[in-house]
Amino acid sequence: MSDPRFAGIGMTSARTRDRLVQRLREQGIVNLAVLDRIRNLPRHIFVDEALASRAYEDTALPIGFGQTISQPYIVARMSEALLEGGPLAKVLEIGTGCGYQTAVLAPLVARIFTIERIEALQKRARARCTELQIRNVRFRHGDGTLGWRTQGPFDGILVAAAPLKIPDALIAQLAIGGRLIVPVGPEGEQQLVRITRREQGIIDRRVLGSVSFVPLLGGLG
Repeated sequence: MSDPRFAGIGMTSARTRDRLVQRLREQGIVNLAVLDRIRNLPRHIFVDEALASRAYEDTALPIGFGQTISQPYIVARMSEALLEGGPLAKVLEIGTGCGYQTAVLAPLVARIFTIERIEALQKRARARCTELQIRNVRFRHGDGTLGWRTQGPFDGILVAAAPLKIPDALIAQLAIGGRLIVPVGPEGEQQLVRITRREQGIIDRRVLGSVSFVPLLGGLG
């Protein structure tokens, strides 16, 4: 990552990133690997140049097509919740978006399979990850509500958009002992939930807090 664009200056500098990480700590993020990744990952390259000066604010930003790059706290919280309980060999991500969440997770898990329904976003995310020399991610333009059956089961599944009800396909593709992190519910009433699949079809469900995500849509964009 020797490209000078990645280092950042002014509002994208290391000092600005350190302030963001300090805010995340104050909000309760404790996973040091997640915090370190957010500190070192150049979030400003995932947004339009006009928004680069705001890249290290703890806020969601538009990325086009009615989608957003998630608030850093939410990315950190979802990553931390997914990683709690031990290492993950195979992770499925639903909703690649601009690829920021993908890039945060990439060095923290063995492999990521990520699906995006909007082809232009999927291509942009792939390009960004290639620039960052991230090599353990497979990208797919597809319907995330169906999961990626041929690559399952997955030790972890992270969903970056909110269904009204968790798709059955995602539960089915979760390995025994696997963890699913997903925002669920209608706009204004969404809860971030962690689902853990146990033996004999038993599902553990834990609510992690209130969130606000774009809706999870089926089909292709």
